[in-house]
Amino acid sequence: MASKSSTSPAFLFSMILALVVGINGGGIAIYWGQNGNEGTLAEACASGNYKFVNLAFLNVFGNGQTPMINVAGHCDPSSGGCTGLSSEIKSCQARGVKVMLSIGGGVGLLSPSAEDARYVATYLWDNFLGGQSSSRPLGDAVLDGIDFVIATGTNQHWDDLARYLSAYSISGKKVYLAAAPQCPYPDAWVGGALQTGLYDYVWVQFYGNPPCEYSSGNMGNLEDAWNQWTSIPAGEIFLGLPASADASSGFIPASNLTSIVLPTIKGSAKYGGVMLWSRYYDGQTRYSSTIKGSV
Repeated sequence: MASKSSTSPAFLFSMILALVVGINGGGIAIYWGQNGNEGTLAEACASGNYKFVNLAFLNVFGNGQTPMINVAGHCDPSSGGCTGLSSEIKSCQARGVKVMLSIGGGVGLLSPSAEDARYVATYLWDNFLGGQSSSRPLGDAVLDGIDFVIATGTNQHWDDLARYLSAYSISGKKVYLAAAPQCPYPDAWVGGALQTGLYDYVWVQFYGNPPCEYSSGNMGNLEDAWNQWTSIPAGEIFLGLPASADASSGFIPASNLTSIVLPTIKGSAKYGGVMLWSRYYDGQTRYSSTIKGSV
């Protein structure tokens, strides 16, 4: 006669919980490039804390302008001084880190027309992605995708740009698309583009926007906004936060993030992890190191 199982309900529950946590485990995305004191790109990736690094920013493009990248303090692209980043990008990718180019950044941006969107997409493909150009600003490394950080100009034609970029995926390596919208829903700039269903990663800025931010143990505003964002037709949604109280409003102490906020939002099937602004501030606080095990 078979013996009766001694497995307790509590044990089964803990096993199921562990499986759910494993399934919904996420990664950390970081922005690098806007502070010369944040260390090298290779050092950021070698930390082992990040799944994504966004190179910030390509902040001049559209309206017929020659696109220009600005990685403040690290190198001068106008003189070809940033091609040395190619080996660092490759070292990141060899560690399994996706490296994306962030376009926009809220400075000096002119939004493209539909025709301009095609031109910009072609330029990005040839100069940063899998195409060919004699003047690739970051050398021959092939970036993994494009991140939209749009906070000025108009809200027109970003969907066109996303479609043109996405179409290049059929040429070989997939072109991943990401965006960092403001958390008030829908985003005033790329809200329409995010409805295309083409975006793989959306790191929503739950900072600099008090109506959405976590405050003194109150999850209500943040949770309501999170539920709105996880309803969009996108791949993974990330909780965007400052890595330091000095970086922006909306900072969440690591203990509150890991014990209150993350357990609440990780139940979403679209949960992707946490995005941090920025590598410089994270280097000061080691925030990513503190939260990594809970993300």
